[in-house]
Amino acid sequence: MPHRIPPLRAGHSLQLLEGSAEYFPALVTAIDAARQEVWLETYILDFTAASAEVVWALERAARRGVSVRVVVDGFGSGPMPAAWRERLLEAGVDWRVFAPVGRFGVLTPSSWRRLHRKLCVVDERVAFCGGINILDDLHDPNHGPLPAPRLDFAVQVTGPLVAQVRAAMLRLWQRMRAFEALRRGGLSGALTSLRASRPAEPLPRAAPTARQGSRAALVLRDNFRHRTNIERAYRRAIGRARSEVIIANAYFVPGRKMREALINAARRGVRVVLLLQGRYEYFMQYYAARPIYGALLRAGVDIHEYSPSFLHAKVAVIDGRWATVGSSNIDPLSLLLAREANLVIEDAGFAQALRARLLHAVAQEGEPMEAEQYAQRPLRQRLLERIAQVVMRLALTIEGKRTYW
Repeated sequence: MPHRIPPLRAGHSLQLLEGSAEYFPALVTAIDAARQEVWLETYILDFTAASAEVVWALERAARRGVSVRVVVDGFGSGPMPAAWRERLLEAGVDWRVFAPVGRFGVLTPSSWRRLHRKLCVVDERVAFCGGINILDDLHDPNHGPLPAPRLDFAVQVTGPLVAQVRAAMLRLWQRMRAFEALRRGGLSGALTSLRASRPAEPLPRAAPTARQGSRAALVLRDNFRHRTNIERAYRRAIGRARSEVIIANAYFVPGRKMREALINAARRGVRVVLLLQGRYEYFMQYYAARPIYGALLRAGVDIHEYSPSFLHAKVAVIDGRWATVGSSNIDPLSLLLAREANLVIEDAGFAQALRARLLHAVAQEGEPMEAEQYAQRPLRQRLLERIAQVVMRLALTIEGKRTYW
């Protein structure tokens, strides 16, 4: 039975960060101030240009005696350069790879369940959550230099959620250690590893202030207790929308229930605006998304495609007061298979700041998709769309997720 969506808690201070140009300096500042521990999870950890600044900060922290634990995804992150491996090992950085890809790559269904979260906690004092990888805004591992920074967001947060983020990262760390021990020493080794890695006492924190602060919740998606929480949080907020829904999402292939929520909102008079990927990045996500546009356009949904660079954001603002920022796309990989983490926020000031940035991108950097233009798209494009959808449906059938559509 799915775990319920966590309630919003008050007492948080939030800062919206756009792109690596804002995220990396904030991350480096927090890591350089660390005294006890740094936890970092990311899908991609790259060593090019500005992303190296974050890795250097991790090395500096470890060399001054801070416990530094890093988890990267085995598919998203390529092999670590040898020079960096030696430096980080010597410094004492504890590095783990989540689900390393085997000899058959992603051809086996078991390899499709990836670690897509982007989280960091420093001294249980400050946390970061969002969609930004440790990857320079102007560099792409597959496409090379980019003409403009990719559009993406993260949140820096202080308050009660920091301990929850740390606990979520600790649980994953323990499970990874147990699975490693199981492979090496069988069941007894796994049990020994679990006993040895029981949670340490929480780090000392400053006494809470009386200030109300922003209301927020950490919403996780995994394959255990939190299988549908992020999608349900989206659908609940869309279902309650009264005036406006704005969503910016990189890989947008919503299932039946999500499509119905958006269509129903538009039909009851809510302004629904979607900012979606306009540049070709990956075949499946690019072409499987477009057949969905038709029903949305007919319902009155405004669709704009972002094309100055890659859109990588996974954010939404509803009625100017509810917002979410995180790692989860609105597609089957994120909503059904990958480990994801979003912050859900109720704070008018934060929501309005994000809303203003999204509306600027829609007006100045997005190309509107007109219903007539969509209906006249070339036959070749329709064929590629059909192929992408068939392949995606087949993959979902193999995973036992046929009801998504």
